Amino acid sequence: MKFFLRSDSAITAAPFIATRRALSRRCFLRGAGVALSLPFLEAMLPPLARADSSGPPLGLGAKPRRLFGICNNLGLRPDLFFPKDVGPNYTLSPYLELLRDYRNDFTVFSGASHPNVDGGHPSDIAFLTAAPHPASSSFRNTISLDQLIAERIGTLTRFPSLTLAVNGGGRALSWTGTGVAIPPEQSASEVYNQLFLQGTAEQVQAQIHRLDTGRSILDVVGDQAKELQRDLGARDRQRLDQYFTSVRDLEHRLQESKGWASKPKPVVNVRPPADPASPAQYMARVRTMYDLTKLAFETDSTRAVTLMLNSVGTPVITDSGEALTDSYHNLSHHGKADEKLAQLRIIDESHMKLLARLFADLKAVQEGEDTLLDRTMILYGSNLGDANAHSTTHMPTLLAGGGFRHGQHLSLDPAGGLYPLPNLFVSMLQCMGFPDERFASSTGTMRGLEAKPGA
Repeated sequence: MKFFLRSDSAITAAPFIATRRALSRRCFLRGAGVALSLPFLEAMLPPLARADSSGPPLGLGAKPRRLFGICNNLGLRPDLFFPKDVGPNYTLSPYLELLRDYRNDFTVFSGASHPNVDGGHPSDIAFLTAAPHPASSSFRNTISLDQLIAERIGTLTRFPSLTLAVNGGGRALSWTGTGVAIPPEQSASEVYNQLFLQGTAEQVQAQIHRLDTGRSILDVVGDQAKELQRDLGARDRQRLDQYFTSVRDLEHRLQESKGWASKPKPVVNVRPPADPASPAQYMARVRTMYDLTKLAFETDSTRAVTLMLNSVGTPVITDSGEALTDSYHNLSHHGKADEKLAQLRIIDESHMKLLARLFADLKAVQEGEDTLLDRTMILYGSNLGDANAHSTTHMPTLLAGGGFRHGQHLSLDPAGGLYPLPNLFVSMLQCMGFPDERFASSTGTMRGLEAKPGA
């Protein structure tokens, strides 16, 4: 597989333990070819701890912290992303207006960049490393933020990290300490299989065949699930119902997506593109990767995920089903042409709507007294401040969740856009409980960003 795996030999194999004792945090429901991780349940806490699920730092107990790093390597229109005013009472920009319901759950930054990271499009591979001059022939990358986290706490979860991409094209966000790229997984079904299928090769293949015919892995563990639910409290039963619904919905959409290659191409008033059937489903792929990440975090299968949103050379179909007439990459190089700017705005807004949906989904999942969004740092941004000009300064950056005080626009270096973004990485590492004071080109922690008390 294309992401780091860890042996399950240290993970509890029993389907479940009677709830008069605490359920194992590494508990699975098992069937032939299936190993379905359970989400966080109150029954997983020792009886005396159920009234206080705050737990110790570093996720060693009931309160894990997670990172989801997302790089959209074609950027966002800066005139529509960055707010015009600053502080906690800033006016939402047109793009951020689509995140209005969650304005107190994220902070938007302007005026930041990676010092000495240049070269236009090649700079995406340095988004989470900040290694200088990525386009040079002598370039050697350094460790990425997610892999630093995976090195320290990756043994606590089934997967130390997941490295994902939409239309990857060989572009990698995750890099080891020796500067080796971790090839991203682009197939949502392969990621799903790694999360939920386990057993002999024959068992796994048989289960994949059942999934291909529209059946659910929940059918295999149905009796175990019912028996478990009988012994759980009302809130835990509700959590399981919510989780099982998410699994079934994802399976349904994965099954639906397989039919796109045989469906007619969208009708537009221009010459049909060469092959939009599969690449055109760009936004659907983004949504599926978001859903997979949510399930991976919900089951504590990993605590570090990266997602590269790479450019696509064909027209895309938006989240609302609208078919555009020019390729995403060409639209990003709009030359200020009104027609291209209008279509690019539609794509950018689709990204923001999917991000809002991700926030909503994570906020709907309860872990003790917090939500999954409270415990997940979502870093969303781009290596390009302006894709039209290939500019790598004034990088659009947004941080959501993760235990910080949010609801503000921090303008860091309005004139030059050269404030070091790695300062944010240091703040994120410290919020996870690590003692780091430097990362790459950082000069300290992120100015103006504070952790919530007790986070």
